[in-house]
Amino acid sequence: MKTKYLSTGNEACGEGAVRAGCRFYAGYPITPQNELTAYMSRRMEEENGVFIQAESELAAISMVHGASAAGARAMTSSSSPGISLKQEGISYMAGCELPAVIINVMRGGPGLGNISPAQSDYFQATKGGGHGDYRLPVLAPASVQEMFDFTYKAFELADKYRNPVMILADGMLGQMMEPLEFDGDIKPPAEVEKPWAMTGAKGREARSVKSLFLGDNALEKHNEKLQEKYRRIVEAETRCETYKTEDAEMILVAYGTVSRTARACVDRLAQKGVKAGLIRPITLWPFPYGEISRLAKKGLKFLVVEMSAGQMVEDVRLAVQDDERVFFHGRTGGGIPEKEAIVSMVEKVV
Repeated sequence: MKTKYLSTGNEACGEGAVRAGCRFYAGYPITPQNELTAYMSRRMEEENGVFIQAESELAAISMVHGASAAGARAMTSSSSPGISLKQEGISYMAGCELPAVIINVMRGGPGLGNISPAQSDYFQATKGGGHGDYRLPVLAPASVQEMFDFTYKAFELADKYRNPVMILADGMLGQMMEPLEFDGDIKPPAEVEKPWAMTGAKGREARSVKSLFLGDNALEKHNEKLQEKYRRIVEAETRCETYKTEDAEMILVAYGTVSRTARACVDRLAQKGVKAGLIRPITLWPFPYGEISRLAKKGLKFLVVEMSAGQMVEDVRLAVQDDERVFFHGRTGGGIPEKEAIVSMVEKVV
């Protein structure tokens, strides 16, 4: 039976985690994701799971590390500066190949910034905010429904690849209310065998989960194994959405809630006789270089729209391989790009 009700993005994210089998949550309060922490405090109790409001962000990610090592489906969430504090733990988890889901509901920065929505954590999420040659699959929802759907999917990806997965949203998406619909009898993703999990060694050989490799070339061999896994993720998990791109003169590129504004701009431009299209990256890593490169070969121009000073635009430039055809429009510090400004810029460039 279908369940449908109004939900905030934060609460939809929490319900997606519960429906995916998450039974361990550790977090620490920070706006604008506090509703998610509050929601998990109630739902973990209802599902006989574990909820911990940790003493710090560092403690929270370390608790998730331990729960994952024991085989649990585990999650933590925070907002921008809180995610910064979790970076060491995220790197450790990637090095240990531990699955978990990390939610970042972005706010303005740098520093404490403000509590307004932003997209200025793109570099941190996609280029590896911690140390070492590690990568995280990063999913970018654009609606309350996708906050649910993508969080559910993130647990599947985390277990499939033994890797942390990040949901990168923003304060606007976390706080907004929209209809949320899902099957009330939805089952968690299929259980993945975890022969590495630390479940107690009585009656079997001891197991080891570690990211410390001191033998000759041992760390290099471990890194080669990780890089091979990342190549498999790129081949199998790269996702994007296209809209009116095939006959477009110019392509807008945007993700998350900004992509909704960009899509509206495409429709408004069509009314003005300007053929524009939209590429919305769904996975920020792996980034959809192939689709952008395919359209770039037609000689099209691209306008990247972000709530930042320009971060994803660098990946678009890499895909297009012609900086003169890549333009940028951004707002920072909690500013939200407006349709009128985007439409005006497209008209000038075209």
